[in-house]
Amino acid sequence: MGKLVINHNLVTPEKAEALVELCPFGAISWEDGKLDISSGCKMCKMCVRKGQGLVDFVEEVTQIDKSQWKGICVYADCSGGTIHRVTFELCGKAKELAAVTGHPVYALVIGSGTAACAETLRHYGVDKVFVYDHPELADFRIEPYTAAFCDFIEKEKPSSILVGATNLGRQLAPRVAARCRTGLTADCTVLEMKENTDLVQIRPAFGGNIMAQIVTPNTRPQFCTARYKVFAEPKPTPLPSGEIVPMEITPEMLHSGVQVLKTVEKPKDIDIAEAEVIVAVGRGASSAGMLELAKELADLLGGVVACTRPLVEGNVFDAKHQIGLSGRTVKPKLIITLGISGAVQFAAGMKSSDCIVAVNSDPSAPIFDVAHYCVVGDVNLIVPNLIQRIKGVS
Repeated sequence: MGKLVINHNLVTPEKAEALVELCPFGAISWEDGKLDISSGCKMCKMCVRKGQGLVDFVEEVTQIDKSQWKGICVYADCSGGTIHRVTFELCGKAKELAAVTGHPVYALVIGSGTAACAETLRHYGVDKVFVYDHPELADFRIEPYTAAFCDFIEKEKPSSILVGATNLGRQLAPRVAARCRTGLTADCTVLEMKENTDLVQIRPAFGGNIMAQIVTPNTRPQFCTARYKVFAEPKPTPLPSGEIVPMEITPEMLHSGVQVLKTVEKPKDIDIAEAEVIVAVGRGASSAGMLELAKELADLLGGVVACTRPLVEGNVFDAKHQIGLSGRTVKPKLIITLGISGAVQFAAGMKSSDCIVAVNSDPSAPIFDVAHYCVVGDVNLIVPNLIQRIKGVS
């Protein structure tokens, strides 16, 4: 963070009027012999570079006592009385990170009737499960959930907080981070911990063309979200560990301007993130006949059909079927890609799959760099032959 400082001792009417004309956003004013920069400033720093020394940019670095912040917290998404599986993945990752610093691992549960969820989390290696349980927290409302989350942060001071990038987590994490005046890195694909408790948050940037490493050494807590299927889910332990800590809920924390009149269960749809077998089609296999063959192949293998972004943009598939940075992250036991070149945006969403079989007519296609089995040829010939062989075996 930084700020602009006016060197008033250097200001003259001529220089001030020139500086006012220089600002492209009209944020600088010269009135009654006073030079001022308003909130309309976009920090373009034009005034610093070409302002004849009237304005300086001063970096503001606030040092914090990192020893006051201890622990890695995982927010447990327990909406609907069921723990989203991304929570377990994050518990496993939190244990890895905590091994570097020796910090405890916490889980935070907010909701109503959460006893079973809290008990389940004790089988995933957390040291403490902090529970905010109240009937008025049965339905997700942003204000009470934020108040409970911030109350936990104020009392326990965790150094790092991991949140699953679910529908609930994507709403809650930014609000809590903003209220705590700290940063938030969304959709992290890699998390690493330094011995000084700085969390290295790595995510694709600029359309996946680079991997950005983000560190916030001067703010706590450190916030990040991660998609489902990015990290490995640990196996639950036979015996529970850690303790459950009930947290006090005040009437002020439950205040909300939102009233839930009715909750309607959403019809279940195909979730490609949960599929164990996926047949993914790209632009090279987008003909009507090829799509029918892809569906037949997926049915034979007990899987689902997914796609790349161009097929969503062409209204061939719904966005829920898209794999990649702007779609879903998947980690099936088997994925067969048909006519997909393998751009980095797509590969980032599926490269952790157990077995990747790629079919493409271009022997230099990037998809072959991540595939375990590479088939060079025309999908229109290979897929029908594959279907016949599977039928012959079954």
